[in-house]
Amino acid sequence: MPHRACPAWLGPLLACPLRRLIHKPEAILRPYLTLGMTVLEIGPGMGFFTLPMAQMVGANGRIVCVDVQFKMLEGLQRRVKRAGLADRVVARVCSEDSLGVADLAGQIDFALAFAVVHEVPDEQRLFLEVQRALKPGASCLIAEPRGHVLADDFEKTVLSAAEAGLEQMGRPAITRCHTALVRKLSTSPQPKA
Repeated sequence: MPHRACPAWLGPLLACPLRRLIHKPEAILRPYLTLGMTVLEIGPGMGFFTLPMAQMVGANGRIVCVDVQFKMLEGLQRRVKRAGLADRVVARVCSEDSLGVADLAGQIDFALAFAVVHEVPDEQRLFLEVQRALKPGASCLIAEPRGHVLADDFEKTVLSAAEAGLEQMGRPAITRCHTALVRKLSTSPQPKA
């Protein structure tokens, strides 16, 4: 899905601990994660959010990370292994056309799409795949950087999520981000005629 993907050489910078001065993963994600959850992380880069999430879901939880860039996932796997969390994190290379998560239908408790949707050529398809992967009532946090994404474009993103059957629940405050918390509706969306 990399029509404007962040280059892999920026991965270490995105995982830099100094980023915590702006975004504290635990504070952002604590309201949504509990022990034992299965989480889908789209575009994890080298794991800025992945490692804290793996700690938050505990030994019985799992983080499934999908990214189109193998080099990003290599860096993620090195960091996860060093942190002793490799048994909780599954890294998958996805294609430009699909997240490759059909095998996870109805198994995901929470999904995170942080600063990645603007890189995806087909938002509608992305959200349909997320919707199918989520358990009924499960939520997805969408956050897009204000510096890269205009407010009107983010509203189109939220509309794409709604058309895929993800109901907006709120707009959590995250520094320098447009945000939406959405959840899977109990009924699937009807295909467009």
